[in-house]
Amino acid sequence: MLNALSVRNIVLIDQLDLALDAGMTVLTGETGAGKSILLDALALALGGRGDASLVRKGAESGQVVAVLQLAADHPARAALRENEIPDDDDIILRRVQYADGRTRAFVTDQPVSASLLQKIGSQVVEIHGQHDDRALVDVATHRAALDAFGGFEAEADAVRAAWGALTDAEEAVAAQEALVAEALAREDYARHTVEELSKLAPVTGEEEELAERRQHLMQIEKSATDVNETDEILNGPSAPGPTLSSLMRRLARKIDGGSTLFQPLVDELDATLIALDRASDALETLKREMAYDPSELERVEERLFALRAAARKHQVLCDDLPEVLARYQGEIETLQSGEARLAALEAEAGRARGAYIEAARRLSTSRVAAASALSKAVEKELPDLKLGAAKFIVDHEADETRVSANGFDQIAFHVQTNPGTAAGPLLKVASGGELSRFLLALKVVLADRASAPVLIFDEIDTGVGGAVADAIGRRLGRLADKVQVLSVTHAPQVAARAQRHLLIEKQAVEEGAFVRTHVKPLNEGERREEVARMLAGATITEEARAAASKLLSEVG
Repeated sequence: MLNALSVRNIVLIDQLDLALDAGMTVLTGETGAGKSILLDALALALGGRGDASLVRKGAESGQVVAVLQLAADHPARAALRENEIPDDDDIILRRVQYADGRTRAFVTDQPVSASLLQKIGSQVVEIHGQHDDRALVDVATHRAALDAFGGFEAEADAVRAAWGALTDAEEAVAAQEALVAEALAREDYARHTVEELSKLAPVTGEEEELAERRQHLMQIEKSATDVNETDEILNGPSAPGPTLSSLMRRLARKIDGGSTLFQPLVDELDATLIALDRASDALETLKREMAYDPSELERVEERLFALRAAARKHQVLCDDLPEVLARYQGEIETLQSGEARLAALEAEAGRARGAYIEAARRLSTSRVAAASALSKAVEKELPDLKLGAAKFIVDHEADETRVSANGFDQIAFHVQTNPGTAAGPLLKVASGGELSRFLLALKVVLADRASAPVLIFDEIDTGVGGAVADAIGRRLGRLADKVQVLSVTHAPQVAARAQRHLLIEKQAVEEGAFVRTHVKPLNEGERREEVARMLAGATITEEARAAASKLLSEVG
């Protein structure tokens, strides 16, 4: 409920602190006293559009504070928690309007956007008037109102859950389709690359080994001439070995003949021949080590160049080619498994669609029955409101091709004001007075199931009197048994139904220096006097006071 309203420097209101209570409260006063200003101020606190003209003349800014007392499970509290705003105690909405047109919004002293303030305010307070375009006039609220009337919240939640599951499943299918499409686009290249690299069969570290082997083979090839020349010298026709051996034998025979002069020379020749033999052996060993197949170098170079060409093609190092092969093999496997995954996701989406259709059909069937019941319940209220010839129609259109979180159904409240006229939307067909009475009847029917906890009615009794005004008053009283009702009224029959009566009047301040709007709670005697004024007009007669006393006593 709305516990309190505090207004500072808004139009004619310089300072106002108003305590409110449950049940029904009426606000009365002369035309121009400031009733509309009070509602404009409240609308500002609830997130309504700001306007620099609302600031009292001479003031830099105006401010409105609304204190709300809400149940622990009220949706507005959930909205606060979602925005990390404390909601343990009463909710305090504050709006500051500056003279330059700027506004600032606060909830429990936390700065918020005007849109969040409006979201919270609309969940707590509904303002209805003859020219109001909010609340139940908005077609967007009609489906939820019908579901609340029928008690279909659980079924509606099931449809929303099924829609969420369907949406998630279809998004998963779309994502997988994109992956498969991408894989298909790369499939030919991937298969060619796998075939090419599989044939090449690269091995990590192979490039280094091949490069070293190639360098070795090139060195051998370059040294072959020197080896051959050495072999020619040591073992060719001009080799020194046989000549030295022959010389040594001649000298040895001389030594055998008794000449010892040549012994040292023979010893050195013998050592030289032994050294030549060792050199020949070393040469043979070197020749064996250097022995190679000339085609090996060609094969090594071809392999090395093939690896390096593949590495350049894929812009990687040779050692990374096995990883490239594995990646493209993975892509082919992904394509194969991705197609299977896509088929599974499509099947899952099909099941989700089936579940959604079943839940939406069940809810749509329930809505058909509820639409008829709601029409009858509202029409039952219309005769006393001088709308006996009118019809209230819940227009229900179901289209199974329309998939939404709310099901297949489009719901709109239509009216037919007179027989033979065309039915149409509330706001287009009903006049101002008719609209307010249709909405009152609707709110009475929906009060305990689809209503904000605070309802404000702005002169919905304009243009009616007598029995119709009394019928309006009785229905506002019935509403007040379930929600908090504030009504701005000129009808004494409505004012008499309230538990509390507030008088809105202008006051001259400082000998006419300026005028301000004042709100005064009325006691029993003052209330009788105000109702008498509403009955009699400018001059209050004793007859009017007696009629007011009778009206108040009958209602009480």
